[in-house]
Amino acid sequence: MCIVAIAWQLFEKMPLIVLSNRDEFLDRPTLQAHQWADLPIFAGRDEKSGGTWLGYHQSQTGNQNGRWATILNFREVAYPIANQPSRGQLVTDFLTSDLSPMAFAKQIKLNEYAGFNLVLGDTNPKSKQAVFVNNRGVSAMALHNGLHVFSNGQPDAAWFKCERLRTQVYQEILPLIAQNITTDEWQKVAFEVLSDSVKSPKDKIADTGLPTEVEQALSSIFIEHNRLNNYGTRSQSVLTSSQQDNGKLVFLINELSCLEDKTHLSV
Repeated sequence: MCIVAIAWQLFEKMPLIVLSNRDEFLDRPTLQAHQWADLPIFAGRDEKSGGTWLGYHQSQTGNQNGRWATILNFREVAYPIANQPSRGQLVTDFLTSDLSPMAFAKQIKLNEYAGFNLVLGDTNPKSKQAVFVNNRGVSAMALHNGLHVFSNGQPDAAWFKCERLRTQVYQEILPLIAQNITTDEWQKVAFEVLSDSVKSPKDKIADTGLPTEVEQALSSIFIEHNRLNNYGTRSQSVLTSSQQDNGKLVFLINELSCLEDKTHLSV
């Protein structure tokens, strides 16, 4: 279960800001964010399925076209279907396609995949667009300029963790960027926000069919590794496109394990 906040076209100097926590089984084999050798993609990689949860287009020589994407599983009680394609493959397929975000979203065979929330984007000034789509009833829709927060339910579900992240981004991060605080300073605050482990009050716990104690453990922005057996927040990411970096997409990643924390700056 994951969460992502996307500040889209709020600042001329920084048209894209993505804050993301990836929650996953701790023993699921995963590669840290890197330049893929076989595809023009910069992203982490799920070694089990071959896809990714957050990444952008980048050739082996460092050229970018502005395309980025992130996917979140839809939380529901469901039984796996044999030979179902990986949801993470949707991200890689978009990053390597020539279709616009909207055109790509509309051609997805939604019923072939387990539940997902997918955001597709393009920061190229000539074709800039960001689109949300899921296969649980929400058709492809363009994101308006503003702050958007998505997790593992419907975009309008107003889960505790989503509203808490939205409030903290509005109050603690966006004002710093508007004040021209250094990148290091506001990103330090961003990782503090992504590390918030406050749980939902019992009367605001989401109801997705899981036991109440599990729902509550999953109700915070950050999921500690000792709350659920072999599960928690595996990585935290800040993805930006800014004038300071000449419009290039830039990752700052915090990879977490049960034993140690390692921070990696990836450009």
